Amino acid sequence: MVLPFDDTYFMKKALQEAEAAFDKGEIPVGAVIVVKDRIIARSHNLTEQLTDVTAHSEMQAITAAANFLGGKYLHNCTMYVTLEPCQMCAGALYWSQISKIVYAANDPKRGYAAMGAQLHPKTEVISGILELEASDLLNRFFEKLRK
Repeated sequence: MVLPFDDTYFMKKALQEAEAAFDKGEIPVGAVIVVKDRIIARSHNLTEQLTDVTAHSEMQAITAAANFLGGKYLHNCTMYVTLEPCQMCAGALYWSQISKIVYAANDPKRGYAAMGAQLHPKTEVISGILELEASDLLNRFFEKLRK
């Protein structure tokens, strides 16, 4: 039996955010944060629009979720993000003590694992959910840039 609110369902929501970033000319990465099967934050990259290198989708989502919850810790929350978090975002996720991170595509050059960053020891990580869809969107974006 497929549950209506599973990892694939929420990753599709993150992919919708990534598509919004694509449409704005931003690197297409999207994120949602969920608690008890409810999306409490959704975001996408805004680095170009805000001219801010820290405006990654994960950073935007952490801030929105913390504001929603009224506290800095994201206990019992899951972040769904379309690309493996970078070192900066991994650091912020570490300090937020988020319970779970689910990401779609690996980032072998700039992802937190390649950079030696660590997440909170209690954070569960799952990767590869809708990896092909997320990778395709990123590839289309960079092919468009090269034209």
